[in-house]
Amino acid sequence: MAKGYTQIFGLDYGDTFSPVAKMASVRLFIAMTALQRWPLYQLDVKNAFLNGNLQEEIYMEQPPGFVAQGESSGLVCRLRKSLYGLKQSPQAWFGKFSSVVKEFGMTHCEADH
Repeated sequence: MAKGYTQIFGLDYGDTFSPVAKMASVRLFIAMTALQRWPLYQLDVKNAFLNGNLQEEIYMEQPPGFVAQGESSGLVCRLRKSLYGLKQSPQAWFGKFSSVVKEFGMTHCEADH
């Protein structure tokens, strides 16, 4: 896990993001599903934040216990994908997710961001 608590606002990241649906939208969706007798499925992506592409250059120390063979322990890694713990991870994941669902023809709801 990245040490996101060491990131500084304005220097390492610009804003934070939390993709949360409004409860009224969730209730409406469940009610419509029940009325129409549609099947309802839930998807839990356990490694969702690992799929987001980072816009910024972020470097991280090697994790404890991991040292590349033949290298010293003081090396850093440049991250290309987001990791859990980074302030940018939720926004990077949501950007990737929304671009994929738009490819399937879905549109953005103006009432619930």
